[in-house]
Amino acid sequence: MQELIKRAEFLINEIIDLKKHLNLPQKEQRILELEDKMQAVGFWADNQAAQKIVQEHSQLKKFYNFWQQLQSDAEFNLEMLKSENQQDKFAEADKTLFLQEIEKLEKAYKQNRLVALLSKKYDDHCAIFSVHSGAGGVDAQDWAEMLLRMFLRFADKKGFVTEILELNKGSEGGVKSAVVTVRGPFAYGFFKSEAGVHRLVRLSPFNPAHTRETSFALMELLPELEEQEELKIDPKELKIEANTASGHGGQSVNTTYSAIRITHLPTGLKVSIQNERSQHQNRELAMKILMSKLRALEEEKLQKEKLELRGEFKSAEWGNQIRSYVIHPYKLVKDHRTGFESTNPDEILDGNLDEFVEKYLESIASS
Repeated sequence: MQELIKRAEFLINEIIDLKKHLNLPQKEQRILELEDKMQAVGFWADNQAAQKIVQEHSQLKKFYNFWQQLQSDAEFNLEMLKSENQQDKFAEADKTLFLQEIEKLEKAYKQNRLVALLSKKYDDHCAIFSVHSGAGGVDAQDWAEMLLRMFLRFADKKGFVTEILELNKGSEGGVKSAVVTVRGPFAYGFFKSEAGVHRLVRLSPFNPAHTRETSFALMELLPELEEQEELKIDPKELKIEANTASGHGGQSVNTTYSAIRITHLPTGLKVSIQNERSQHQNRELAMKILMSKLRALEEEKLQKEKLELRGEFKSAEWGNQIRSYVIHPYKLVKDHRTGFESTNPDEILDGNLDEFVEKYLESIASS
């Protein structure tokens, strides 16, 4: 019985230490702010904006309640254990029930403990990521689409909400590029291990000889900034162009000037968005991404946090990969930064990235 008490005490201390990194008071304040917005008159007038607020509130509330309830449940079990111990009425059946409950709480803690490693700047933010096909032609475009699916599946398993802002498909198949927002607590922190070049080795399904081919794709990551974190930009530094949108979206999209391209003249950074019908929506999304890119650039210059903030900006080609996925002549996924390996590429490509994410976060925890 003393062993159970010690386990409960240890678990409570672990939870308390972990909660220091979770910014729960700030999250509680944000929950209250969102609830005020949800109760405002005319809240549902803009259904799309309202849905985003409801989703953010639901995610934050679930996250906040989980950690508060976990500590409360652990403390309750500890009090019951001490009470029965003092009264010397600890039946074997009770001991089994308490053991099961403590094990359940320990499991819940371990499954969510990764957030303890997400204490660096922007880790608790939502994220914006893009995928670009690199060297390898249609094979690389197909590989980029596979990676996009992997990241979307990973986000779904984490309970994040994703929205594809831009999707540029290849003429023969696959994806040339895509831009996606990921909303949820610590989305940026969970995705930062994926920023960089990903290399695939397989038998090509796109040539008659089915020869072994090597393809590359690049994943770029940015934190989605809060309004107070955004930079002030002189409008004279921006070149804003409106063009007719192309691709998916229906005939009306292709006959209106809804596509927006914004260029920040001092840095040369460009952002293009054409996925929404409204030019205003596209401009708003493009500005949000541009703000994040400029902030990332500033961080790189001032704090030298390139690897942590955006991943290495290298060309998507041989020798620069962060991870290799070999499907032929053998099966292996290897992260070149941590050395961690898996012999089940299918599972990894289905979005089961937790072990790779955890190993990466552990490797940079002390940096």
